[in-house]
Amino acid sequence: MAGLQIKQLAKSYGAMNILHGIDLEVRDGEFLVLIGPSGCGKSTLLRMIAGLEDISSGELWIGDRLSNGLPPQQRNISMVFQSYALFPHMSVRKNIGFGPKIRRESAAAIDAKVGKAAETLNLHDYLDRVPRQLSGGQRQRVAMGRTIVREPDLFLFDEPLSNLDAKLRVQMRTELKALHQQLKTTMVYVTHDQIEAMTMADRIVVMNAGRIEQAGSPLELYDKPVNKFVAGFLGSPAMTFIPGTLERGDGAPKVRTDNGTIIPVGDTTAASGQPVEIGIRPEHYRLAPDGNGFAYHVEVIEPTGSETHLFGTISGVAVRCVFRDRLAPEPGTQLSLTVDPAKVHVFDAKTGNRI
Repeated sequence: MAGLQIKQLAKSYGAMNILHGIDLEVRDGEFLVLIGPSGCGKSTLLRMIAGLEDISSGELWIGDRLSNGLPPQQRNISMVFQSYALFPHMSVRKNIGFGPKIRRESAAAIDAKVGKAAETLNLHDYLDRVPRQLSGGQRQRVAMGRTIVREPDLFLFDEPLSNLDAKLRVQMRTELKALHQQLKTTMVYVTHDQIEAMTMADRIVVMNAGRIEQAGSPLELYDKPVNKFVAGFLGSPAMTFIPGTLERGDGAPKVRTDNGTIIPVGDTTAASGQPVEIGIRPEHYRLAPDGNGFAYHVEVIEPTGSETHLFGTISGVAVRCVFRDRLAPEPGTQLSLTVDPAKVHVFDAKTGNRI
């Protein structure tokens, strides 16, 4: 196994800069997820680690070896792509064993590796089938089996679950996490799906426009986002933002919205009179037990069984609320809501940074 160190890594195509001085360390045995919107540079970074894209500047260390100029086959890395890239005419057994065969390993060694990979991925019953006889999830397992037999120092995954339906994605998330716990090999995983990132990662790196916005554990990023971008990107349903002005006086600080609604906030360095935006996650709203909260105008109700989703407005701003209770307010009615001030995130209205 091996860790990964990236120092001031940059990528450009002519005058177009794609990555801007990325600094990142991936610990040995860590499951790290790169996440961000389309075009943020996460797949480009992964391909540079794999050796499929040249490095414009900076350093890439795999273990204790500077790897900038190493060809992909000398990096001892395995990569699982979005497409399964299986040989359609070969059985599962031959697909998994193709790499060791090309490396001229003995038949006994190949059989042992294929058997071990099949046991790890529950593929024993499918070894003699060809890819067209498999489901999407089974094909992706075969693709992972082909990487496992290489016994790499580092696994790279480029949105491997995006071609699967919703039910299979949930199943494969669990299987991938279990695979990492079993192999204890360093894994770098690219996705645009923040649910995948939150449920699978030891650590998440949020990227935007070729830069790292924040890196940390899933709950660290969820609870303490450094700016509006990270706060709005992580979470499903997403956090909503309400503009206002911070007021300090007797007691705790509070924000007065544009129409005069008062919402208490927790600790913040914002000065009195400073324009801010507060972010509140949908699940953190509560019904005010005494009716002495802030007004929420209900527009649409979506019961899901386990939860009730409400769409409405606070101070004229569109806000989604999620309640575990089975509420049934009529559209057009007004609810009185409250929120724990410690759950209210305060961001500078100009920079978007947490304050």
